[in-house]
Amino acid sequence: MFENLTGRLQQVVKNLRGQARLTEDNIQEALREVRMALLEADVALPVVRDFIAHVKERAQGREVLQSLTPGQALVQVVHEELTSLMGGQSAGLNLAAVPPAVILMSGLQGSGKTTSSAKLARLLKEQKKKVLLVSADIYRPAAIEQLKTLAAQLDTDFFPSDASQKPQDIALAALDHARRHFHDVLIFDTAGRLAIDEAMMAEIKQLHGVLNPIESLFVVDAMQGQDAVNTARSFAATLPLTGVILTKLDGDARGGAALSVRQVTGAPLKFVGVSEKVDGLEPFHPERMASRILGMGDVLSLIEQAQKNVDLGEAKKLAEKVKSGKNFDLNDFKAQMQQMRNMGGVGALMDKLPAQMAQAAGKMDGEAGDKAMRRIEGIINAMTPLERTKPDIIKASRKRRIAAGSGVQVQEVNRLLNQFEEIQKMMKMISKGGMGKMMRAMQGRFPGMR
Repeated sequence: MFENLTGRLQQVVKNLRGQARLTEDNIQEALREVRMALLEADVALPVVRDFIAHVKERAQGREVLQSLTPGQALVQVVHEELTSLMGGQSAGLNLAAVPPAVILMSGLQGSGKTTSSAKLARLLKEQKKKVLLVSADIYRPAAIEQLKTLAAQLDTDFFPSDASQKPQDIALAALDHARRHFHDVLIFDTAGRLAIDEAMMAEIKQLHGVLNPIESLFVVDAMQGQDAVNTARSFAATLPLTGVILTKLDGDARGGAALSVRQVTGAPLKFVGVSEKVDGLEPFHPERMASRILGMGDVLSLIEQAQKNVDLGEAKKLAEKVKSGKNFDLNDFKAQMQQMRNMGGVGALMDKLPAQMAQAAGKMDGEAGDKAMRRIEGIINAMTPLERTKPDIIKASRKRRIAAGSGVQVQEVNRLLNQFEEIQKMMKMISKGGMGKMMRAMQGRFPGMR
């Protein structure tokens, strides 16, 4: 999402690091570029003005001007101010209440409020919380059915409601049910509208009074840009918001909402939606996001994702297989691709790598990479068990059968087999302790490597 902003700021960072000394002129030039980058990213103008003023004040201070590496010192200032702009510290959920701790979800229709409710329930289940989901969207019965379906998919308790009931009655009944059945958390999904209106605001305010939630979360679509910020401002004026969930962060938005919403609402950004899947909700870390925006990557999140989604038993088995010198076959190759997909695919991996590493990887397009992985898996699935363990037996007639079975051209099968042959050679070098030899071989086969 931050691709354009990251590209612009990376150029500013590169120019600054090349300066032996900072002057008022080159600071002014750098800040002008930063200002234009933020405005192009659809960050709210008042937010941009405050941000630039803070950076300028610190940039002209002794900590930067007297630094041995003033360019890097100024980059650090920009990083710290970006972090501060998005909330400073990570803000998790506050569940310190007599059970059930109530989480009130609010937002416009289409912002991803219902799916975010289910995703949040999933995160809380992982923390061993007993969660109850309920919907009061009586104006859109499909929303109630959608939440019911998602609850069943997650094996999470769901409190039934229907369009004939009043939202306040649903709230009181759900609260009573949660208390009697010892639920730790009650997630209450409210009705959305296509636009803000008085009836909507009056209803959500009344529900807040009935439920007395420990968390009032506002769900907003990152694709809305400045409209998202204006909507957030209106909700913040009506409800004592405790946090914001920004959805569709994996979309084609310019990123302005993520940088503006904290300052506009006064409420911290707590979670971000990174995909439409039920596991596509992540805690928001301002410092890590600032690093990603400046092209420094988000290696910590990448490690956490690996620990959470990678099958350590399978990884250990593969490592032992490679170390012992046993053949690395197409079954192992397919298993590694499945592990990568569990981590969010090529796109998620590339997005969190530092810019220099991403460039070294050939600036691979994440979506194209994921598509290529699915195509490779399809080719491997079209092979017999014997062919997967002994790819050298795959000759012309077998190639034609595999190509037909996977819906690709024979050339695609040839390309996969050639690539796999190169990987096998590298694995054999590793098993013999020839890491240096392997790196030299890789540089020969892949000229872009350094």
